[in-house]
Amino acid sequence: MKKVAIIGASGYTGIELMRLAAMHPLFELVAVSSEQFAGKSVAEAFPFLAGRVNLSFQALAQHTELERADCAFVALPHRKAMEVVPGLLEKGIRVVDLSADFRFRATAVYEQWYKPHTAPGLLTQAVYGLSEVYREKIRSAALVANPGCYPTAALLPLIPLLISGLVSIDGIVIDAKSGVSGAGRGAVLTSLFAEVNEGIKAYKAGTHQHTPEMEQELSLAAGKPVVINFTPHLIPMNRGILATIYATLHGKTKQDDVLKCYRSFYSGKGFVRICSPGTIPSTHQVRGSNYCDIGFVVDARTNRLIIISVLDNLLKGGAGQAVQNMNIMAGFAENAGINQLPLFP
Repeated sequence: MKKVAIIGASGYTGIELMRLAAMHPLFELVAVSSEQFAGKSVAEAFPFLAGRVNLSFQALAQHTELERADCAFVALPHRKAMEVVPGLLEKGIRVVDLSADFRFRATAVYEQWYKPHTAPGLLTQAVYGLSEVYREKIRSAALVANPGCYPTAALLPLIPLLISGLVSIDGIVIDAKSGVSGAGRGAVLTSLFAEVNEGIKAYKAGTHQHTPEMEQELSLAAGKPVVINFTPHLIPMNRGILATIYATLHGKTKQDDVLKCYRSFYSGKGFVRICSPGTIPSTHQVRGSNYCDIGFVVDARTNRLIIISVLDNLLKGGAGQAVQNMNIMAGFAENAGINQLPLFP
């Protein structure tokens, strides 16, 4: 049993973390922080958790229960997490951070896409939390940097192919669509119902901050620098990501080569499901679960591989993967507390 704290528990990923912790057989949730809801009970702010989370929110600076925690999920915005994580580590609390603050190995890259980093010394200590790729490093880590939702949807399909040399590093295109919860819970004009409903729009084309995160991990897999085109889109649904990825095949790579690569790489890694050839996955098939489903088509006419991956951005793209990482760190079964089937339809 591990005593768990959630810092920044009133955003969408924080709420999901509370729900998952309440169902987890080996977690005891002992502390939740929120500046917005400080002094309110969790049940008052989020009635769906009544009877399951019997705690009250406290502001982080005044939190009286944090010292009890063995481990903590930090679900704060970028640039806020780096102010909090060093103090937790000094207390001996193991951390899974859901912001981008510790995902980059190079300080200069982080600062180019975000802002100056106040704890750069921790960047080399943090382990990138793509569970299926870095499982062994995650086991002993004090700080795990949970990946972004878009990067998870793109990296899980691409990394095995780059390691195996089945696709070229040149000309990779990632076209991804996300539900509105990916924009966070804050009151933002562009996330209002009337701004989103019955429409679809691209945003931050060529400038999205998840681009260098993906390039970092793809370059490590390929053993050489990889540059991608990434365009995200906002679509009128609550949750889910669908990524369509285009890559040029190497040599005489066939459908069976791709299938064997995926099945070998993800053997024993139950949260990544490889679809049968010709089957295209849908966000409906993973909603409310920690699964990432991957399907693909070999386009012999253009010698291109078309990959479609889907996941729930708040679970495998956020809180679910964070719990998966904490399970690995704690030595628990990897699927403990997150083995729920998808909600269909």
